[in-house]
Amino acid sequence: MQNSGKLAAAAAAVVAATTPAFAQTPLATVSAEYTAEVIGPVDGASTQRGRFLDNLSIEAGLNLERAIGWQGAALNLHLLNNSGGEPNQDVGSLEGVSNIEVARHRAKVFEFWLEQQAGRHNFVVGFYDLNRDFYATESAGLLLAPPFGIGSEIAATGTNGPSIFPSSALGARWHVAPSSSTYVQTAVFDASAGVLGDPDDISGSFENGALLIGEAGITKSGKLALGLWSYTQAQPDIRDLTSTGDPADADARGAYLLAEHDVLDRAPGTITAFVRAGLSDGDTTDFEGGWQTGFNWSGFSASRPDAVAALGLRHGAISPKARDNMRDAGMDPSTGEYGLELTFADQITPWLSVQPDLQLIWNPGADDQADTITVLGVRAAIALDRTWD
Repeated sequence: MQNSGKLAAAAAAVVAATTPAFAQTPLATVSAEYTAEVIGPVDGASTQRGRFLDNLSIEAGLNLERAIGWQGAALNLHLLNNSGGEPNQDVGSLEGVSNIEVARHRAKVFEFWLEQQAGRHNFVVGFYDLNRDFYATESAGLLLAPPFGIGSEIAATGTNGPSIFPSSALGARWHVAPSSSTYVQTAVFDASAGVLGDPDDISGSFENGALLIGEAGITKSGKLALGLWSYTQAQPDIRDLTSTGDPADADARGAYLLAEHDVLDRAPGTITAFVRAGLSDGDTTDFEGGWQTGFNWSGFSASRPDAVAALGLRHGAISPKARDNMRDAGMDPSTGEYGLELTFADQITPWLSVQPDLQLIWNPGADDQADTITVLGVRAAIALDRTWD
């Protein structure tokens, strides 16, 4: 899930603040957002229907400097509850069509982390969504397809996925801003995601190793960033076997590059373009890489100042090993899957937004013989927040 509500904006302000300014931020904040969605294939799939799914997100933040005098510190809690159908069962997309779809329906403590600001340095320790900081482009956040949030080549890794929606992992993150327009950040996470509310409850033993990730970027006139990631322990190979018939060990690692920039910042509105590309080993998941590009257009209507439109094109590239596995299963694999998404969101009231969505998916499931699938959906979100000064 990419929308963290108004609390995320408040947290970003805390990160940017020096210690004296930190004392001027609110004592406490609580935000709640309920998202309901109906989405599904209307053409090209054997089953054509819409499925309902929803997401309840509650975030709370406490400024520990104002509460107990702990200078530059804050405590953050993020609760989730997901229910409803799984529309991708009807679509069969490799990368998915909705960023709130989950395989298991349950309430959970998604994030619980302590933040410490010290001048230009910012530290986070706890259960934390790495996609808050890493592999993120704000202009792609309106789009519903999951790869516009984080690339599939890293999202598909790990014993229970990396530390992203819907399960985070215990970790620590360090962020430093050498100047007003540059940053460097690194983090280490338990390789097995798991939080209170998951079937096996809290992970955090690091028995399967750790995920290491780093990113450096320039934020002057947009954003340009390069990221690297790697697991400290080998992962099971998707094809190669040992002499005993077990999956061979393989290194899981990758890199990504992302950029976004305002290409129009005058009437009629602001258009921000983005491009992202990632590569991975191609041995431990079906993906060897992928890319996403598109734009976000806000302020184009004087009568609807909160209206925003976005267009995105994506490609998930599957590895030679994955294609060999598909051939063994009698399929005719393509080199990957392509998707096009067009979406529009408007604030109907201060607390209600509505967002229709259209997606076209070519070679769904990387099946070269599959028909192009058309997906329609509509999302509604109710957001409320409260601040204590």
